Amino acid sequence: MLNITRIFFFVYAAFTALGGVMGFVKANSKPSLIAGVVSGLLLAVSGWLMPTKTTVGCVMGAVVSLLLLGKFLPAYLKKGQAMPAIPMIILSAIGIALAVAGLVRR
Repeated sequence: MLNITRIFFFVYAAFTALGGVMGFVKANSKPSLIAGVVSGLLLAVSGWLMPTKTTVGCVMGAVVSLLLLGKFLPAYLKKGQAMPAIPMIILSAIGIALAVAGLVRR
């Protein structure tokens, strides 16, 4: 289970960082770039920590996923724009679920 969670956080990290870069390229949004890259780095670190510091890695991944969900869900409900909200909402929910499962099964 932890290997699946670890791989997921690396993939999620890449999508998050790339999304920040796309936000910068499309809308010249420096906040998108900074938030996307920082969130991606934190998610990658959480995946990297899983083999040795499982609790820290899972908690970090869950917190970052929860923060991203807290950003994108209200934005989607307010504006109704599917991109990038829907993919980020889905990835965040999966990240939270996998992190909790990783904590329970460690």
